[in-house]
Amino acid sequence: MRKHKRTIAFALAVISLISVGALGIAPAQAAEPDRHVTVTGVGTINVVPDAVRFYPSVTALAAKSSEALATASKTASAVRAALKAQGIATKDIKSSNLSVFPEYNYTQDKGSVIVGYRATQSFTVVIRKADTAGKVVEAVVNAGNENVMINGIVPFITKGSAAMEEARAAAVADARSRAASYAKLLGTSLGKVVYLQENSAPSYSFPMLGVAKAQADGSTPEIDLGEEEVTVSITVRWALN
Repeated sequence: MRKHKRTIAFALAVISLISVGALGIAPAQAAEPDRHVTVTGVGTINVVPDAVRFYPSVTALAAKSSEALATASKTASAVRAALKAQGIATKDIKSSNLSVFPEYNYTQDKGSVIVGYRATQSFTVVIRKADTAGKVVEAVVNAGNENVMINGIVPFITKGSAAMEEARAAAVADARSRAASYAKLLGTSLGKVVYLQENSAPSYSFPMLGVAKAQADGSTPEIDLGEEEVTVSITVRWALN
């Protein structure tokens, strides 16, 4: 009986040793190196916008609200036709406002006197070929004549992903240059990257809302596209050798 108990105890001891051995060979988590350098890198890319948002409106004043709306709607149809003739897709023409309201004239002797009803319809138009923006604006003005207004234009980038990749590459190069400079000053060199964080989503600097201007000869208006800045900021940590 005692011999049987000793056999069981020995078996349990062997199992315990195997378990300890298995735990002992488990890979340990990689510890962060004691010597490292952490820097921030910024990458900025200047990009010429390839598209334009255009904000035209049509408006009409009449004695009756129904007449004003009918005139504005007729002008809006002419503007849509002009846009499509310039190659603007239906998906890129969006109504942003439609209103009909009484219009008043104020005088000291009579006070506010209604002079009619004004109907207005506004649009947001995306011109995907920036170099054609001037012709599109001209076509809209010719289609609407005195009943059309231009509320502004905004150049923008449609292919932002390529610009973001360039800005990220510039940010990494900037961070590496800073880190290498510190490593050299410390008499060492850079090892592996142990940490990287993009501090914020890539940001754009947009041009101010502006209007189209006519060329000196009074022909097609010229749209100044300017440039937009695409900026990326990152924080990177390198181990030091």
